[in-house]
Amino acid sequence: MEIRTLRYFLAVAREENMTRAAEQLHLTQPTLSKALKALEEELGKKLFTRHSFSIRLTDEGVLLRSRAEDLVSMADKITREFVTLDDITGGDIYLGLAESYQIRTLARAIKEFRGQYPDLRYHITSGDTEQVTEKLDQGLLDYSVLAEMPDAAKYDSLVFPQADVWGLVFPADDPLAAKKAVTVDDLMGLPLFCSEQSWQKDIPRWCGDRMRDLRLEGSFRLSYNGSMFAREGLGYLLTFDRLIDTSPASGLVFRPLSPKLENRLYLIWKKYQSLSPIAERFLEHVKASFTA
Repeated sequence: MEIRTLRYFLAVAREENMTRAAEQLHLTQPTLSKALKALEEELGKKLFTRHSFSIRLTDEGVLLRSRAEDLVSMADKITREFVTLDDITGGDIYLGLAESYQIRTLARAIKEFRGQYPDLRYHITSGDTEQVTEKLDQGLLDYSVLAEMPDAAKYDSLVFPQADVWGLVFPADDPLAAKKAVTVDDLMGLPLFCSEQSWQKDIPRWCGDRMRDLRLEGSFRLSYNGSMFAREGLGYLLTFDRLIDTSPASGLVFRPLSPKLENRLYLIWKKYQSLSPIAERFLEHVKASFTA
């Protein structure tokens, strides 16, 4: 199975039309059809169903698309790394980031680093721990940022200078807004929004056995989306401070949890991973900026 053939497959999957895909790839349609037929024979599975004016992926085709996207991304990443091995002015860095106001610390470090390496190109993926560590494990990322303690057996890590503080986001006209902080008792019976990851790992650290008395109304991977539901009065969002606009004009307020609940943020990378020269230099710069 060749990377070139996977690129052909992805083009057809994207265009859902053999003629348009062939034009995009600068191939004749018979050449493209022959390559895809050979791919189906190699895998022993039918990848497409052909209709009058379009092509649709089979279930096997959908699975291959996911795998092919990762393989092609990896091939492109390797190519770019080797092209820039002798480039002392820049290169590519790939990061997967959790949500936190502390990302500004990393953004500041990138800005400073780009001053030294003006041809630096950075590629950002956002997601929760499962999403960003999966891509890191696949070699698609150089570094990930997690809002939980990383697995020390798999990753080396660098802790961010500060911690994220947990609290509740809800409409400013809610009676809870009169409180300076909210307790477990305040949350009893309320419809709560939270990420599944934090509901399973972080909130239980705070409320212990009383976790069974709390009600999860819905889960969100992005706090901003959860805040929109909270703004409409559908529930109360458990999230980090400074992720959501709670200025007077926003109509929302943030109240910290009591007792305080915090998460540390970690920059992680795979143990024994061979980093590109620019990625290694970037890590040294981040280490220095975190301790400055």
